[in-house]
Amino acid sequence: MAQDREDTGSSKDFALLSQTAHGTDMGNLLRQFWQPVALSAQAEPGKAVAIRMFGEELAFYRGEGGEAHLVANQCAHRCTSLHTGWVEGDDIRCVYHGWKYDGTGQCREIPSESDDLAATVRIAGYPVHEYGGLVFAYLGEGDAPAFDLPRKDCFEESGRLLFARQQFWPCHWLQQVENSLDALHVSFVHQKGKIGHFGEAVTPAIPDLDYFETDAGIRQVATRSANNVRVSDWTFPNNNHILIPSAFRDGPWVDLGIWIVPVDDEMTSRFQLYAVPSVSPEADQRMRDHFDAYRSYTPIDHHGELLHDQIFPEEVFLELTNAQDYVAAVGQGKIVNRSQERLVKSDLGVALVRRLLFREMAARRSGKEPKTWTRLTEEIELQTEEVQKSLQV
Repeated sequence: MAQDREDTGSSKDFALLSQTAHGTDMGNLLRQFWQPVALSAQAEPGKAVAIRMFGEELAFYRGEGGEAHLVANQCAHRCTSLHTGWVEGDDIRCVYHGWKYDGTGQCREIPSESDDLAATVRIAGYPVHEYGGLVFAYLGEGDAPAFDLPRKDCFEESGRLLFARQQFWPCHWLQQVENSLDALHVSFVHQKGKIGHFGEAVTPAIPDLDYFETDAGIRQVATRSANNVRVSDWTFPNNNHILIPSAFRDGPWVDLGIWIVPVDDEMTSRFQLYAVPSVSPEADQRMRDHFDAYRSYTPIDHHGELLHDQIFPEEVFLELTNAQDYVAAVGQGKIVNRSQERLVKSDLGVALVRRLLFREMAARRSGKEPKTWTRLTEEIELQTEEVQKSLQV
């Protein structure tokens, strides 16, 4: 039975889903949560790099002691990019005329003027928090909330190897969120190029689907058979948590958290955090070597091969599955025209996430209290024991 379009927004409302600039309903909503903005490894102590997120040009730098800072990447004087300057202690000095700012954005020195003038000058500065090799920032109004991401204990357990990476995809962020809440796509998108044990875990069977709003976001249950039930959790507003097979047949399943963050309305930054259970020194080193060899892969560098020539990579764990999802999401266009969709019962997850986003935007717009999202008290479940054993044969 087709899903009632009114449940997911009328055509005039779809623009609310698409616009993420400062001052828009969606932009304001997303900014009320800690968001990853960079990899920790992007800036060494005493160095600065330029990044773009939510349509804002930002400078991510580390003080000489290693502390991370995030400020607007534009000097208040003549608008030169601050990342081209240099770091002094925990401050950053503009290359053009030497105006110096601290990590909060407060101007500390104007070489040609008095200290009184510097005290009146400020650029945007944002609180940051490093977690698992990712740099998170709070870009919203008011005081930053307590850092509670990713609301999953598995990323903080001892004996886990953490690997972080970042990709850029040339399409709207919500297209990728909706893909993560569409379990049916696995039966088609991920059939191309199935290889070895990873391919065995991805069956073409059509699942029965259930979606539930939770304290943290949305729980997705895909039942393909009595012995093939997958449960995954999506964390509001833009993080998906799934379990995937290891890069190696004899390896443990891996927790993967994916944050899907707007660079702007037509470009998305995907931050991926892998939590791999430690098995032995030899197995751990094998996994480190695998990430070193393949984690730099990003589908946008192979856009023509994927979208036009249908040439896909052979490595599955870090390359193929990303390439497959890239083709599906980017193939919708930079911003999909949702008014032309025809949703059906397999799109229940898509419908639910849109309803939650509309609800939370409306609450903030009207001054009502939005939902307080909290950490789940239970971990997601892997496939049944029989299926796990069959994949390890």
